[in-house]
Amino acid sequence: MNRYNTIRQLGDGTYGSVSLGRSLESGELVAIKKMKRKFYSWEECMNLREVKSLKKLNHANVIKLKEVIRENDHLYFISEYMKENLYQLMKDRSRLFPESAIRNIMFQILQGLAFIHKHGFFHRDMKPENLLCMGPELVKIADFGLAREIRSRPPYTDYVSTRWYRAPEVLLRSTSYNSPIDQWAVGCIMAELYTLRPLFPGSSEVDTIFKICQVLGTPKKNDWAEGYQLASAMNFRWPQCVPNNLKTLIPNASPDAIHLMMDLLQWDPKKRPASALRYSYFHVGQALGTPQQILDQGRPQLGLVHLQTPLQTQQQQPLLLKPVPPSQPPPSNQHSPPSRPLHQIQTSPAPAAAQPAAYQRHTELVREQQQPKHILKQEQMEGTPQRRLPYIVDKGHQEKVWKPFTFLWKEAFWDILSLSNTRG
Repeated sequence: MNRYNTIRQLGDGTYGSVSLGRSLESGELVAIKKMKRKFYSWEECMNLREVKSLKKLNHANVIKLKEVIRENDHLYFISEYMKENLYQLMKDRSRLFPESAIRNIMFQILQGLAFIHKHGFFHRDMKPENLLCMGPELVKIADFGLAREIRSRPPYTDYVSTRWYRAPEVLLRSTSYNSPIDQWAVGCIMAELYTLRPLFPGSSEVDTIFKICQVLGTPKKNDWAEGYQLASAMNFRWPQCVPNNLKTLIPNASPDAIHLMMDLLQWDPKKRPASALRYSYFHVGQALGTPQQILDQGRPQLGLVHLQTPLQTQQQQPLLLKPVPPSQPPPSNQHSPPSRPLHQIQTSPAPAAAQPAAYQRHTELVREQQQPKHILKQEQMEGTPQRRLPYIVDKGHQEKVWKPFTFLWKEAFWDILSLSNTRG
């Protein structure tokens, strides 16, 4: 730990405390989590769920674990630093979020969660405090201390997540729940983003179920038979409530937002959507994702994502501005227009300085794709320092240049030979 300087404490939890630190080597700000229990071997450390999951999860919306250090039997997690969590972001608001901001926050949460589930884990503790932010523009899922593998076998503990975001099957003490409990929690968080108040702020497990019933109405037995079995096992009697219109409780939410929340907040976990990003709520033509993803998309260059290089595609899959389900091909009128011919780009009257940055990137990519490589090389030598561009060797062009030269040289040789014969 002598490579890090501790600046101040950020928080204290059940399992550890978190401090703000700085790397003495790079000067980068980091979050240092010190576990409260002691660890006497590396094997013990590596078996921690938080280490197991974060080692395998590398995504723009999942907090990055940089280093694990065991020193004097104390365990430290070094991760990237984020300014605040989503709860703090909501608490400090004096006005409601615009729906565009909520949509982008939800897109990032669901994008990170889909990645976690795809790689075989579910979080079990989704709540605003575990969503770290750099303002509303960037959100990352953190704190994998309760994470479990989807393929792991029940029974699981019934005490997971904060009560207000706990799924009804967990409130009814099911031990065989799975990843849909994360979807329920995300539905609760989405409602809270619109109102800046928790949707089901129960004072106990039973009170939380009552509050859920007051909003969603009492579930029917044929809609969720397993829920009635769980309630019977713990001698719980369902309150008789009629459902409230969620639009009345959240008047600033659009119909598409209400539709998504209602599906995330289904009583039956089997009915909660596994692919919430397919919903029309996200299909509004808004640039969605982290600031870097939006920058990579190049908002002005609609439909030009195909211009990315293969290396960029391997590092990070581009996000469409209007996410469309894979099973539904995009409408024909959404195809990108053909790129302008090269001579039009060269003779454009608008100066390069006046063009948006994204359009300049598009222009450069089109030039690289349409111009022969030997022209590109010549331009790089004339107008741009070579150290900033890759060196291009075009063997095809060398042959085209060499063959005429060889032909002329042969002609000259035979002329000289004929002259010498004449003189002789």
